[in-house]
Amino acid sequence: MNKDIQTYNDSQSIEDKEICNVLAEEISRGLPEAENKIWHAHPVWFLEGNPITGYSKLKDGIRLMFWSGVTFEEELLIPGKSGKFKDASITYTSAEQINTKDLKRWLKKSRDIQWDYKNIVKRKGVLERLK
Repeated sequence: MNKDIQTYNDSQSIEDKEICNVLAEEISRGLPEAENKIWHAHPVWFLEGNPITGYSKLKDGIRLMFWSGVTFEEELLIPGKSGKFKDASITYTSAEQINTKDLKRWLKKSRDIQWDYKNIVKRKGVLERLK
C-alpha cells in the first residue's frame, strides 16, 4: 500500500481505520494497474491520470466514491448531490458493511465505464465519456 495512504488510514479512529484498510486492499486488488496517492487530502486511485475511485472521512462514516459511478446503474451507489458530475458513492460505518462482491463488481465497472475528469478544466467543466 502507498505509504501516504497508510498514514491517512492510520490517522483514523479504530473503526474507520478498519474500513479504510479493507477498502484500500480491495481497491488495490481490483485495480492493480491503478496509480494511487493522496489527492485533495484523500486516497484516490487513477487509471491513465483519470480519477476512478477513492474514499474520505465524513461526519457519518467513510465515503467510498466512484467518479463515474452514476453510469454504473447500481442501486446502492448514491448519485452526487450536485447532479453536475457523474459521481456516486456509498458510506460505511463499519468494515462489516463492505460487501466485497459488490465492491469487485463496481471496480470492474470503474475500469470499463469512465468519464474524462482528467481534462474537465480544459473542457471548461464539460465531461466526455471515455469508455
